[in-house]
Amino acid sequence: MAFIAVDEDNFQEVLDEAFDNNQMVILKFGSEYCESCHALECELEDIDEEFDNVSVLTIDTDESMGLVERYQVHQLPTMVIYREKDMVVYHKKGVILSQDIEEYLL
Repeated sequence: MAFIAVDEDNFQEVLDEAFDNNQMVILKFGSEYCESCHALECELEDIDEEFDNVSVLTIDTDESMGLVERYQVHQLPTMVIYREKDMVVYHKKGVILSQDIEEYLL
Protein backbone atom coordinates (compact mmCIF):
# COMPACT_ATOMS: atom_id res chain seq x y z
CA MET A 1 0.00 0.00 0.00
CA ALA A 2 1.19 3.48 -0.66
CA PHE A 3 0.43 6.66 1.26
CA ILE A 4 0.26 9.52 -1.21
CA ALA A 5 -0.32 13.13 -0.21
CA VAL A 6 -2.61 14.79 -2.75
CA ASP A 7 -4.21 18.17 -3.22
CA GLU A 8 -6.76 19.60 -5.62
CA ASP A 9 -4.14 20.01 -8.36
CA ASN A 10 -3.07 16.35 -8.58
CA PHE A 11 -6.00 14.49 -6.98
CA GLN A 12 -7.76 13.27 -10.12
CA GLU A 13 -4.52 12.23 -11.83
CA VAL A 14 -3.33 10.20 -8.82
CA LEU A 15 -6.79 8.67 -8.31
CA ASP A 16 -7.04 7.61 -11.96
CA GLU A 17 -3.53 6.15 -11.88
CA ALA A 18 -4.40 4.04 -8.82
CA PHE A 19 -7.51 2.69 -10.55
CA ASP A 20 -5.50 2.01 -13.73
CA ASN A 21 -3.18 -0.13 -11.56
CA ASN A 22 -6.15 -2.10 -10.17
CA GLN A 23 -5.80 -0.56 -6.73
CA MET A 24 -8.57 -0.01 -4.22
CA VAL A 25 -8.34 3.53 -2.89
CA ILE A 26 -8.76 4.95 0.58
CA LEU A 27 -9.16 8.70 0.86
CA LYS A 28 -8.10 9.96 4.29
CA PHE A 29 -9.20 13.51 5.01
CA GLY A 30 -7.39 15.10 7.93
CA SER A 31 -5.22 17.85 9.29
CA GLU A 32 -1.79 17.82 10.87
CA TYR A 33 -3.30 19.37 14.01
CA CYS A 34 -5.92 16.62 14.45
CA GLU A 35 -4.95 13.93 16.97
CA SER A 36 -7.72 11.61 15.77
CA CYS A 37 -6.36 11.91 12.23
CA HIS A 38 -3.00 10.61 13.43
CA ALA A 39 -4.78 7.73 15.21
CA LEU A 40 -6.55 6.79 11.96
CA GLU A 41 -3.24 6.90 10.13
CA CYS A 42 -1.85 4.35 12.61
CA GLU A 43 -4.79 2.05 11.86
CA LEU A 44 -4.14 2.44 8.13
CA GLU A 45 -0.49 1.54 8.66
CA ASP A 46 -1.70 -1.76 10.11
CA ILE A 47 -3.66 -2.32 6.89
CA ASP A 48 -0.42 -1.73 4.98
CA GLU A 49 1.00 -4.98 6.28
CA GLU A 50 -1.84 -7.04 4.83
CA PHE A 51 -2.88 -5.41 1.55
CA ASP A 52 -0.70 -4.73 -1.47
CA ASN A 53 -3.59 -3.64 -3.68
CA VAL A 54 -4.62 -0.53 -1.72
CA SER A 55 -3.48 3.07 -2.12
CA VAL A 56 -4.17 5.65 0.57
CA LEU A 57 -4.56 9.22 -0.66
CA THR A 58 -4.10 11.65 2.20
CA ILE A 59 -5.83 15.00 1.85
CA ASP A 60 -5.06 17.97 4.09
CA THR A 61 -8.43 19.62 4.57
CA ASP A 62 -6.85 23.02 5.22
CA GLU A 63 -5.36 23.01 1.72
CA SER A 64 -8.06 21.28 -0.35
CA MET A 65 -11.42 22.86 0.40
CA GLY A 66 -12.80 21.87 -3.01
CA LEU A 67 -12.26 18.18 -2.20
CA VAL A 68 -13.70 18.71 1.28
CA GLU A 69 -16.88 20.06 -0.29
CA ARG A 70 -16.97 17.42 -3.02
CA TYR A 71 -16.80 14.56 -0.49
CA GLN A 72 -18.97 16.34 2.09
CA VAL A 73 -16.39 16.19 4.86
CA HIS A 74 -17.89 17.71 8.01
CA GLN A 75 -15.71 16.11 10.68
CA LEU A 76 -12.10 14.96 10.94
CA PRO A 77 -10.90 12.46 10.22
CA THR A 78 -13.10 11.22 7.40
CA MET A 79 -12.32 8.15 5.32
CA VAL A 80 -13.75 7.12 1.96
CA ILE A 81 -13.06 3.71 0.43
CA TYR A 82 -13.36 3.04 -3.30
CA ARG A 83 -13.39 -0.62 -4.29
CA GLU A 84 -13.10 0.48 -7.93
CA LYS A 85 -13.67 3.63 -9.94
CA ASP A 86 -17.10 5.13 -9.25
CA MET A 87 -17.81 2.51 -6.55
CA VAL A 88 -17.61 4.01 -3.06
CA VAL A 89 -18.20 1.25 -0.52
CA TYR A 90 -17.56 3.21 2.68
CA HIS A 91 -17.79 6.82 3.86
CA LYS A 92 -17.22 7.30 7.59
CA LYS A 93 -16.11 10.02 9.95
CA GLY A 94 -14.00 9.39 13.03
CA VAL A 95 -11.34 6.83 13.84
CA ILE A 96 -12.01 3.37 12.44
CA LEU A 97 -10.13 0.31 13.68
CA SER A 98 -8.04 -1.63 11.17
CA GLN A 99 -10.14 -4.80 11.52
CA ASP A 100 -13.27 -2.79 10.61
CA ILE A 101 -11.50 -1.28 7.60
CA GLU A 102 -10.45 -4.76 6.44
CA GLU A 103 -14.10 -5.80 6.06
CA TYR A 104 -14.51 -3.31 3.22
CA LEU A 105 -11.32 -4.39 1.48
CA LEU A 106 -11.98 -8.12 1.26
